Amino acid sequence: MTPQRTETDSMGTRSIGDEFYYGIQTIRALENFPISGIKPDPLYVDACIWLKKAAARVNGQLGCLPQELVSPIEAVCDEILGGRLRDQFVVDVYQAGAGTSHHMNINEVIANRALELLGEAKGRYDRVSPNDHVNYGQSTNDVIPTAIRLGALLSLQKYLFPGLKAVVETLQAKGKEFENIIKSGRTHLQDGVPVRLGDEFYAYGAIMAKHTARLVQSQTELLEIGLGGSACGTGLNNHPQYPQRVAAELARLTGFQFRSAENLMAAMQSMAPFVQLSGGLRNLAQDVNKMANDLRLLDSGPKTGLKEIQLPPVQPGSSIMPGKYNPVIAEMTNMVCFQVMGLDSAILLAAQAGQLELNVMMPLIAYNLLHSIKILGNCLQVLTDRCLQGITADSQRCLAYGEGTLALVTALNPYLGYLKCAEIAKESLSSGKSFREIILEQQLMPPEQLEQVLNLAQMSRPHQ
Repeated sequence: MTPQRTETDSMGTRSIGDEFYYGIQTIRALENFPISGIKPDPLYVDACIWLKKAAARVNGQLGCLPQELVSPIEAVCDEILGGRLRDQFVVDVYQAGAGTSHHMNINEVIANRALELLGEAKGRYDRVSPNDHVNYGQSTNDVIPTAIRLGALLSLQKYLFPGLKAVVETLQAKGKEFENIIKSGRTHLQDGVPVRLGDEFYAYGAIMAKHTARLVQSQTELLEIGLGGSACGTGLNNHPQYPQRVAAELARLTGFQFRSAENLMAAMQSMAPFVQLSGGLRNLAQDVNKMANDLRLLDSGPKTGLKEIQLPPVQPGSSIMPGKYNPVIAEMTNMVCFQVMGLDSAILLAAQAGQLELNVMMPLIAYNLLHSIKILGNCLQVLTDRCLQGITADSQRCLAYGEGTLALVTALNPYLGYLKCAEIAKESLSSGKSFREIILEQQLMPPEQLEQVLNLAQMSRPHQ
């Protein structure tokens, strides 16, 4: 039989298998919230652990935490950050408001492993307490909003910014590769004036670069933290130097330039920094989604669509139609973008659902925000590696469309006028004759001038 220990909280006692490092409050959370089976994001756990390490060190320096407990608490934090005990963080993402259950899961695991390092049995909370020692001077209410900030920063650095960098660089490279390929532009899915395929890809790259700059800027507000505000933002039970010093220590440990908020209560109550970041992710997702749609259109075919480009075939596209390949990477990209947009809606609703001194919907915000960053970043990397880098162009097909577009007549407006050009376009469409044939037949322009005006390369870049 597995050895058991008995733990006590303010509601009673529970027997817990001694192999578990979490304790009685985590057990209650497992009983109360069997909702999704989704466990906390690993980077969110990392963020909480960094906070606990910084808090223990500063509280030790300030004489608020016994020095003999600081070292084992720090040692446990280092073990977890190094990959140990990761299976002990088990509370469902849909849980107690504000994140108390997840927070106590963190505190209990640290306390019980610290007890082991001190040669004590798990559950000896008179020696190392999850509440009185690991959580000294802290509250779920200031820890969790700070952990969301740090978790988001870690996730941006690990997932989103590398994915965006890869996309921007690849789109710019494709712009250069396709720079001299002339094609028809399209507006309203109808013929437009000639453009260059390379310029379309340069434009996508510029759009993604702009989103990168916006998201980099959105990090600024994440660096202002309310750690030290304790339960209601007043700093009750904290040393007066703790907020400033713990922000400085967290900055030293993580490399992010955290600073203590001017108003700790405001930093606890407002979810605005998360709404701003999530809105930036949604904004990025809508442009990524549009680009993926464009790629699917340009690759449509192979016999009955545009087929100006070829997306790399990465898997068979049908269980019944042999030889069919689908734009599956672009389709996956659409799905991820839709999910990010939906998660942003949930974050927006949760952000305004707080009351008075606290927003109790922070667990939902934490999960949705970090999940959005992760899936969008991974999506961009896969889109780059398995789609964008391998795109090829059918230059002859592009040129045929470029030469055949009815919108070529637009270049004649300064010479013949809008209405006359409209008549020529209608006649061309009905008779099948080219613009050149009609204009020369009607002697509307000298042949040399007509050839110069209808130069596709010049039309696609008129100011170069």
